[in-house]
Amino acid sequence: MKTKKGDIVELQIEKYAFEGKGIAKVSKNELLGLNDEDGNEKNYVVFVHGTYPGDAAKARLTKIKKSYAEAVAVEMVTPSENRITAKCKYFGLCGGCKQQDLSYPKQLEYKQKQVEEIFYKLGGLKDFSIDPIIPSEKIFFYRNKMEFSFSNKRWLTKQEISSSDKLNKDFALGLHIPKIYDKVLDIDECFLQSEVSNQILSFTRTFFMSKHTSVYSTKTHNGFLRNLVIRQSFINEDLMVNLVTSEENDSLLKEFADELIKKHPSITTVVNNISKKLSSVAIGDYEKVIYGSGFIYDKIGSYNFRISANSFFQTNTLQAEKLYQTVLDYAELTGNEIVYDLYSGAGTIAIYTSDKAKQVYAFESVESAIDDAQVNAELNKINNVKFFSADLYKSFLPIVEKNKISKPDVMIIDPPRSGMHPTTVNDVISLSPKKIVYVSCNPTTQVRDIKLMVEAGYRLVKIIPVDMFPQTFHIENVALLIK
Repeated sequence: MKTKKGDIVELQIEKYAFEGKGIAKVSKNELLGLNDEDGNEKNYVVFVHGTYPGDAAKARLTKIKKSYAEAVAVEMVTPSENRITAKCKYFGLCGGCKQQDLSYPKQLEYKQKQVEEIFYKLGGLKDFSIDPIIPSEKIFFYRNKMEFSFSNKRWLTKQEISSSDKLNKDFALGLHIPKIYDKVLDIDECFLQSEVSNQILSFTRTFFMSKHTSVYSTKTHNGFLRNLVIRQSFINEDLMVNLVTSEENDSLLKEFADELIKKHPSITTVVNNISKKLSSVAIGDYEKVIYGSGFIYDKIGSYNFRISANSFFQTNTLQAEKLYQTVLDYAELTGNEIVYDLYSGAGTIAIYTSDKAKQVYAFESVESAIDDAQVNAELNKINNVKFFSADLYKSFLPIVEKNKISKPDVMIIDPPRSGMHPTTVNDVISLSPKKIVYVSCNPTTQVRDIKLMVEAGYRLVKIIPVDMFPQTFHIENVALLIK
């Protein structure tokens, strides 16, 4: 009898793939009930969501292809010895902590192996060294920013469905269920940010439910409440509450802020972002400061940074210092170098490296980020960093030529998950810096870009993974290339 999509099969998990999937290798004939002449070897790969090496699991097949299949674990027959009990009661539902049921040493081991495999097998690169992964000092309560969503469609857990309690299904404040964008899991605690953020979350829910405040619908585009964003400083203990709404309501927001601050006097500023966007992005078209300055201040190393409601800032402040120090260590600046910083954001890397460079030129496409970067440079009294607006999906060489910018000795690159645009890669190669330090939150796109640089004459010297996001499969990686 042929096995089909939706059937449940028992699998032994042997390896772990990038982005958190266990790997089972089986006979294609045995698994699918086929008579393929080449299907008897145990080389047919099944990617199983929700499993780790050492698990024996029953899994439901969700996709069957010629060379691989995908499945989702539905029952553990024999769990791996590396599994632990997840700390959070919402684990497995909200999708924020995919690896909370895996011991932290094993999380690090798998992340290291994944990066190695990507560079060796996917990249086909060799003759470079791999330094041991840098672990995170904190594995819970490490995030300085959490973004929660309001929804008029509450996702009910199995326990809530079977409960006799009367629940408000039209109001939820929490986190989205993976791949279900119109429903939100109503939560009262999260172990990624601080305890006080959980208290603010609960207060906000209670306050607006008591006022019968409407919730924005992504279907009808009506309703008031959209997002709650909490930002914290780990060094200065500043605390920002940002409420994203679809329109203004000064009296309601003032009442909310007054009661919130009375309950939590550690809050230093309350901001209201007003978003007319149809998409569910927690960034307003404009903002109003309800209480305080509208900013918080944090520190990486000896440098201070002003953070607005919509500023980009590394989510794990304590680990960011280790990441940036790694960039400096790899760059080995002597104080005489011209440095380019591509995808410079709010200028954190440019500012952090400025003391060791002769001159830093930073390039960024988001104007608000450039504004933040310039403020941060002034805040730290730095005079050897200049910021330029540049669309890094097009050539930035005309900006270099127009402003008569000296060619770089060292280039630091920290692109988004999608990696670099081929045009930007070509620009980097044509500028021919002696060293390139490439920071990435996606080793797969990183190795794609590095292959192009190696083909153009660069040599990959070494890489080092940095764990910025414990309990998740996400990994930062730093690579050094030289000419």
